[in-house]
Amino acid sequence: MMKDVFSLEGRTALVTGGSRGIGRMIAQGFLEQGAKVYISARKADKAAQTAKELSAFGPCEALAFDVASTDGAKALAAAYGAKESHLDILVHNAGAAWGASFREFPEAGWDKVVDLNMKAPFFLTQALYSALTKRASKERPSKVVIIASVDGFFVNPVESYSYHASKAGVLHLTKKMAMHLIKDHVVVSAIAPGAFATDMNKTARDNPEYYDDHIPAGRIGRPEDIASAATFLASRAGDYVVGTTVTVDGGVSWGY
Repeated sequence: MMKDVFSLEGRTALVTGGSRGIGRMIAQGFLEQGAKVYISARKADKAAQTAKELSAFGPCEALAFDVASTDGAKALAAAYGAKESHLDILVHNAGAAWGASFREFPEAGWDKVVDLNMKAPFFLTQALYSALTKRASKERPSKVVIIASVDGFFVNPVESYSYHASKAGVLHLTKKMAMHLIKDHVVVSAIAPGAFATDMNKTARDNPEYYDDHIPAGRIGRPEDIASAATFLASRAGDYVVGTTVTVDGGVSWGY
C-alpha cells in the first residue's frame, strides 16, 4: 500500500520563485522524486542558471515572469501552456517582505508585498485552472501548494506589517480555495515555514547559530525539511490533506 506513495514520477510541476531559497529547495526535492519541474522567477538570467544547475537532478526549465500582477500571472500561464498541456503540481513560493516603522510604512511596501504574497496565488491558480484540471481525477488529483509563513500565526517584533497581514491572509485563502477546487479534483494546501537559510532571512543564512536557543529543535530548517513537506503534499501521500497548513518550523510557533 505504501510503495511509491511519495513518488512524483510522471508528474509535472511549476514552482514560482524557484530560482533561490525555499523555492529552489522544493524544486530540487521534486526533481529527486521524479517530477519534471518548471521554475519561474522575475530575473531571467538567475532563473536560467538555477534551471541549468537543477537539471543535474532531472528535467528542469526556467520561465521568467513577474506574477505580482494579473497580467504577469496570465503571461506565465500562457508560456507554460505553450510547453505543456496539463499541470499536476503548482507551488506558490514567490514572495516579498518589507520592513518600516508604523508611522513611515509606505503604500508601495504594502502593495508590493500583498500583491505577490496573497493576490498572486489566487490569480495564478485562476490562470492555470484549465491546465490543473485537464487530467485531474478523484483517484489522482492535481495539487496546489501555497508557501505561507509562521508569521501568519503570531506576531514578532519586526515591523513588517504587510508581510504579516499577507501571510495570515494566505492561511484563510488556502482553506477557501481548497473548498472550491476540491470539487474539480484539485487539492489545495499550504506550508508555513519557520527559519530557513534564504535571502529573505539573512540571520538564518549568515548566523544560523542565533537560532540554537530560539527554536525548540535547536537549529534552522534544512533543505530536505521543506522539500520533504512539499513532496508529501504534492504526492499521493497528500491526496487527502485538503485545506490544511503544514507547519515546518522546528516547533517555534508553539514552543516559545
